[in-house]
Amino acid sequence: NTGDSPVAVETLDDVPEHVLRGLPEDVRLFPSAVDKTRLGVWATKSILKGKKFGPFVGDKKKRSQV
Repeated sequence: NTGDSPVAVETLDDVPEHVLRGLPEDVRLFPSAVDKTRLGVWATKSILKGKKFGPFVGDKKKRSQV
């Protein structure tokens, strides 16, 4: 035992249903490449520059809140 506390890992069960329903067709949530304890947004195919998604569903957050 190293004395480290267990680290909570974010799962799809932690994601509100409206977020999952609102994901664009070619976007999925998988473990983050930056932080393995969090979910990241991944594209299943290339997304053209300037592609717009919407409408936005959920709570808008300031950059300092995420």
